[in-house]
Amino acid sequence: MEDIRSVLTQFNFRKKKGDQPHKSGLGPNAVASSSEIPDLFFDVVLHEFKLNRHEITLLMYLYRQVWCRPNLYKAHGIGPLNSYADLCVLLGTTTEQLGTDLRSLENYGLIETVRMGQYFVRKYFTEPLDAKFGQHYDEFF
Repeated sequence: MEDIRSVLTQFNFRKKKGDQPHKSGLGPNAVASSSEIPDLFFDVVLHEFKLNRHEITLLMYLYRQVWCRPNLYKAHGIGPLNSYADLCVLLGTTTEQLGTDLRSLENYGLIETVRMGQYFVRKYFTEPLDAKFGQHYDEFF
């Protein structure tokens, strides 16, 4: 007859939620990710447009989504579809504030709405700066 311990070791028991390691990457061996943002953002855009904290956060989120992460539509400058509810939770804002910030960024010409939840973000933030640095986009529209 087999020992009970040897029999039990053959089975994979489900672990409790508290036993699982954090999947967020936080912990003693976590490595911080980074994104490359052009210096033009700090030297030109922030001074010229006087963006508030919410607008900066939203613009940086959309910019990173388009230019700094894997993106099927990167050649067009278009980001993936976003859920407004998820964006609000992620950015720590309300739906009303998010709508106001999106309209403000569109009025400045820093983003364009492709469809609800999907945005065109220029590589160098404005059309004149794109032209100056030779940035062209594949025709998508």
